[in-house]
Amino acid sequence: MTDTNEWFLENHDHLRDLGIEIDDQREGFIRLTLPHEASLTNPGSEAIQGGVVATLIDHAGGAAIRTTLADPMSTPHATTELNVSYVRPAAADLTAEATVVRSGRSMGVVEVEVTMSTDEGEKTVAVGRVSLHLDRE
Repeated sequence: MTDTNEWFLENHDHLRDLGIEIDDQREGFIRLTLPHEASLTNPGSEAIQGGVVATLIDHAGGAAIRTTLADPMSTPHATTELNVSYVRPAAADLTAEATVVRSGRSMGVVEVEVTMSTDEGEKTVAVGRVSLHLDRE
């Protein structure tokens, strides 16, 4: 599982270019980080663009599901639904914690919370739910 998610990060140009890294993972859970970079922000703002946050949520969902698969490299899986609720502007480095709710034969569901560190502590930036089609044989 560890090698598979690291392989995805190293071999997926878009994810690598964003600077997403694995902070922690175990079966049914993954924690990813994304550094705050000016190139990711909205013009005239310190806030990371919402599509980047959605990408982080989507990737965290897929990475979390991969931790539950016996052979992630040969089990096709794809996002079928992505729901994102933005809570506040993402104006610092981000952490996404993804927890698998269900990993069945043909369907997976993952809940994701994205936070940032502030002077007042951790603040939620967005919450998401990722539904995935799994093609287990």
